[in-house]
Amino acid sequence: MTAFLKVLWKLKNGIILFSTPFLLLPLPLLIRTMEADCAYVIMLMAVYWCTEALPLAVTALLPAVLFPVFGIMRSKEVCLQYLKDTNMLFVGTLVVAVAVEHWNLHKRIALRVLFLVGDRPAFLMLGFMCVTAFLSMWISNTATTAMMVPVVQAVLMQLHNREEEVPEHLTVEGEQEYGKQRELVVVNGSGVYEEAMPFEEAAEKRRICKGMMLSVCYAASIGGTATLTGTGPNLVLQGQVNQLFPKNGDVINFASWFGFAFPNMILMLFMAWFWLQFIFMGMNFRKSWGCGVRKSDKEVTAHRVVRDELRRLGPMSFGEGSVLALFLLLVLLWFTRDPGFTTGWARSLLSDNAGYVSDATVAVFIAVLLFILPSKAPRLSLYSPCPDTGSQISASPSVLLTWKVVQDKLPWNIVLLLGGGFALAKGSEVSGLSRWLGIQLMPLQNIPPWATVIILCLLISIFTEFTSNVATATLFLPILASMSQSIGLNPLYVMVPCTLSTSFAFMLPVATPPNAIVFSYGCLQASDMAKAGIVMNIIGILCCTLAINTWGSAVFVLDSFPTWANITRV
Repeated sequence: MTAFLKVLWKLKNGIILFSTPFLLLPLPLLIRTMEADCAYVIMLMAVYWCTEALPLAVTALLPAVLFPVFGIMRSKEVCLQYLKDTNMLFVGTLVVAVAVEHWNLHKRIALRVLFLVGDRPAFLMLGFMCVTAFLSMWISNTATTAMMVPVVQAVLMQLHNREEEVPEHLTVEGEQEYGKQRELVVVNGSGVYEEAMPFEEAAEKRRICKGMMLSVCYAASIGGTATLTGTGPNLVLQGQVNQLFPKNGDVINFASWFGFAFPNMILMLFMAWFWLQFIFMGMNFRKSWGCGVRKSDKEVTAHRVVRDELRRLGPMSFGEGSVLALFLLLVLLWFTRDPGFTTGWARSLLSDNAGYVSDATVAVFIAVLLFILPSKAPRLSLYSPCPDTGSQISASPSVLLTWKVVQDKLPWNIVLLLGGGFALAKGSEVSGLSRWLGIQLMPLQNIPPWATVIILCLLISIFTEFTSNVATATLFLPILASMSQSIGLNPLYVMVPCTLSTSFAFMLPVATPPNAIVFSYGCLQASDMAKAGIVMNIIGILCCTLAINTWGSAVFVLDSFPTWANITRV
């Protein structure tokens, strides 16, 4: 029986792949409406996305096949959804993020901040969280976590090392190898030396290790919510709002989203810091914060690790400085394109054509510059003598970024995943399925709006623990838009906090890549993540509810039902 179950488990993807279409087939056969046909496609994709029987990007391509077959949309109409303005914004931003990683700029920023925050456990955790959150605002959460965890491990090794000091000349990577070569007792994989260590002290060091590791993955998920390009669901929201409500007046752009989400991110980050302090380090301010306590040799050594790593990076190179300048220019252009409270550069420079420019235009422009600008400071002479003939030949300077690097590092699958989401939203709109679902949810109008937000955010935060956050946003946002229209509620009042909730995957190791990365280091158990994560989910939902009912109402003008949402579906 056991052997049979093992074989069945190995074949589960194939079983799901072939059985799901037939099990769902009665829906379009018995209910011969376009809404039922569209529901069949969405349910099929939802099963594939949740189980990952097919790669997520491949599942996202199914509308290009099934919508024309069921007569929901023409093929050329479906295919147009796969490369919209939002996709180009995502691609341009990712190219800039690849350049930041390629030039190691993110590591310099991380080490510089850690060097400044100090070496007390509480301040170290705050430093790790602030750095991780900031970096995940601009580059992928996965890359940020993968870079930060080895730094955390190196610092923890210095804090916990009892028997001997790691040689100063070792880098973070070398220090890890050095740790593997020594004979030591590993406590849950945390690299803590426990020979002759009292039980209470060993338990305390295990808790600190768990708290530090969780702080990184939680900060990565929280930080990605602060910017429009920080994580996929934010772009799904922008794309679907523009698609479902084409006359919305660019209500979701980089500046407006940042004005709402950044304060929420700061609030969540500090509440997460206090919660992790409480659950793993206690509230002994004298010990954790170092109030009136002299620094120990271990803490000084840990500080030296960060200082030496920063010193080994050397001075900032011309190429690194150029990437930093382009990155700052990108952010500046995003903020000043249409800030809302004053006339932006788009209207000042382009006047009547200002509406033709979007955040994607800026992102692609900066991305193109990365392939043009040189990586080394230009010299007065652009020619160098040929070694054989002594003649002058043109020197071809290397550029900041090459296409080969982009091909290797850019996650193209997310572009298809976003496109599949836009195709689903369009199909739901054309078929009338979104309107039908909205009508079914009309009883929610008897519940206070703030309670509706809490219920929906709780539902989505649970759902996103088991499936991709982009897939979750793709499935729910069109339904939430139609529901809001049906009950006369501003769609953004529900869609914005629910979009944030798709990033609140804090409980399970497999819920999101940052969780999986820190869990793979062996310091954490699933119960540790679940215990800390359930409160983190509650913190996230409460913060979103507070934000959308306070400053969010001013940013998005949520006090009344907008005219751009008053659309009659055919």
